[in-house]
Amino acid sequence: MRWMGLPAVAVLALTACVTINVYFPAAEAREAAREFVENVIGDDTPASETPPPDTPGGGMAQAGSRFDPWMLLGIGSAQAQTPDINIRTPAVQAIRTRMEQRFNGTLRPHFDSGALGFGANGTIVVRDASQLPIKDRVAVNAAVADDNRDRQAVYREIAVANGHPEWESQIRDVFARQWIQSARPGWWYQQGGSWTQK
Repeated sequence: MRWMGLPAVAVLALTACVTINVYFPAAEAREAAREFVENVIGDDTPASETPPPDTPGGGMAQAGSRFDPWMLLGIGSAQAQTPDINIRTPAVQAIRTRMEQRFNGTLRPHFDSGALGFGANGTIVVRDASQLPIKDRVAVNAAVADDNRDRQAVYREIAVANGHPEWESQIRDVFARQWIQSARPGWWYQQGGSWTQK
C-alpha cells in the first residue's frame, strides 16, 4: 500500500522541474539602439553602416526554438518567447527628445571639430579641449554631463520598461557599440584605449 503513492509523488516531482528562461533579445536590442541613436544624431545615415545579421545557428532567434525531449516528462527548461525591445514609452521618448535637441543644438559642431568623441562605453568624452572655443567650454562641458546622465537613464528606463531591469548592462553595451557604429565620417571614438577617427 505504501508503494502505491510513490508513482504519483514521482510524477508530481518530475513535472515541477520546469525552468523558464528569458533570453536577452540581442537582435531586437541592436535594431532598437540603431533607431534611437539615428533619431538623436540625425538623418544623414551612412548607407554602409548597417548592423551585421545574427549568425545562423547561434543567434537569439534559435534559442527559443530548440526541442528539449525532457519536456515530454516535464523536466527541463521551457523556452519563453523572445520579447521585443520597446523604446516608445513616454519616459524613453522624453529622454530621446532632450538628447536630440542637445546633440543637434550644442554637441554636433564639437564632434565635427574633433573636440568631442564617443567613449568605448558609449558616453561622450571631451577628447581635445583645445578645439573648444573658450567662450563655449562651460556650456559644452555641461551639455556633455547632461547627455551622459541621460544616456545612463535611458538604458535603465529601457530595461525597466521591458520588464527586465537585469538587462541594463546588456542594453548599455549594445547602445555603446551603436553610438560608435553611427558616428559620422571624421568623428572620433575610443577603441582599445586609443582614439580612432572614422
